[in-house]
Amino acid sequence: MLPNLRVGSGFDVHAFCSGRKCIIGGVEIPHDKGLAGHSDADVLIHSIIDSLLGASGLGDIGRLFPDTDDSFKNISSMILLEKTAENLFSEKWRIINIDNVIVCQEPRISLYSDKMKKNISEILKISTDLVSIKGKTTERLGFTGRDEGIAVFSTALLFRED
Repeated sequence: MLPNLRVGSGFDVHAFCSGRKCIIGGVEIPHDKGLAGHSDADVLIHSIIDSLLGASGLGDIGRLFPDTDDSFKNISSMILLEKTAENLFSEKWRIINIDNVIVCQEPRISLYSDKMKKNISEILKISTDLVSIKGKTTERLGFTGRDEGIAVFSTALLFRED
């Protein structure tokens, strides 16, 4: 009998804006622009949350943490990831690995990816080697190439304990 394995994909986009911090993977990155959004706009964490929820069948980020709910206004996305992890664990889901691609021209992701992995792995109670974070550019093509924002693609592999 095969173990109960499930794959989920996540995707998120946030535009750059003035007057906000640039927070990615729970790391405040020195940058001349921040990310626009209802919460802290942590595009990486939002994508990871959707990949985890997709794999587990527990909904999506918009349903669990709607941008119409003022209790989530400017909230740290790390808190949202923590709440997502609690939901997963209570349903006996365990994480095998998470793979992420952050698409942007700037900031340079490789300078911060180890700290991002540490933040994420601590909340999800997994080893840092189970979290992959890769930064990619689009060679100045599209909205990410024009420095208008950041996009993230995430994939999570989960198994359920019987």
